[in-house]
Amino acid sequence: MFASYRTDSTFEEIPIIDLKDATNPDLQVREALAVRIRDACINVGFFYVTNHGIPESVINQALDAAKGFFALPLSTKEELDIHKSPNFKGYTALLGENSNPENRGDLHEGFDVGWEDPVTLTVRDEGGMDGKNVWPEGLPGFRDKVMDYYHAALALGRCLFPLFARALDIDEHFFDDKTTKPAAIMRLLYYPPQTGPIDGIQGIVCFTILWQDNVQALQVLNPNRKWVNAVPIPGTLVINIGDQLARWTNDVFKSTVHRAVNTSGVERYSIPLFFGSNYDVKLEAIPSCCSEEFPSKYPVVTAGEYVKSRLEETYAHSKK
Repeated sequence: MFASYRTDSTFEEIPIIDLKDATNPDLQVREALAVRIRDACINVGFFYVTNHGIPESVINQALDAAKGFFALPLSTKEELDIHKSPNFKGYTALLGENSNPENRGDLHEGFDVGWEDPVTLTVRDEGGMDGKNVWPEGLPGFRDKVMDYYHAALALGRCLFPLFARALDIDEHFFDDKTTKPAAIMRLLYYPPQTGPIDGIQGIVCFTILWQDNVQALQVLNPNRKWVNAVPIPGTLVINIGDQLARWTNDVFKSTVHRAVNTSGVERYSIPLFFGSNYDVKLEAIPSCCSEEFPSKYPVVTAGEYVKSRLEETYAHSKK
């Protein structure tokens, strides 16, 4: 049983995992990689990845797009306010999002996009989080730069699922039919230098693929209640397990509390892609993650219902 893999020790740093063998034809090589991912997902909930396959040029163009957008006048950004969208797309002002109901709001600005066909620019309408994106005017190339990174990160997410499956001792293709139309939301985030209360959050979806700039801010809470810095490492992305995958694995995989604390005195940018499953997938405990001794902890819900309800809670306090 997977509970036996969990150690009593606490982590003091975030593991770094090289993905160069993610698609190696040798099963034993992929198994060795899955073992490292298993350990990180069970005991930490976070890990860095190298050789992730996203070109630096694509990352830099997305960052350039983010900087251009957040530099726009507030009145221009507010024309794309996320509350005007029925599917959680668009701009979130400073303190406009609240990942903890007891807080005054999160100390960042955001801009959210979802899936678009890279050629036809058409969108899906599979559930409450699909549908049309909104785009700013007067920023040439913005849409292309953002969506190029989106699809590159989406490809990385698809590459990770077979490894998660091997890590769970299930067939590598277990997630294939559950991620054909994934609810993947990407955010451009801008953090001003931070003052005031600091709060921890947990992810909502299966997992997050995070690019962060070189400003130290991300921290992860270990079992001893110590905040461990997820220091920016050039050439890496950060992967963290979200509540949806933790629920799916009956808490075998760990959704770890984390926060972004920008006390650097300078601006900070990050680009997370929140990778979820298909909207109608039922989040019921994976067979290898439950038994008579370790029964399922959660009622069964669809992935879409779960994520949508969490997003509604997140933005409820700033809805006018």
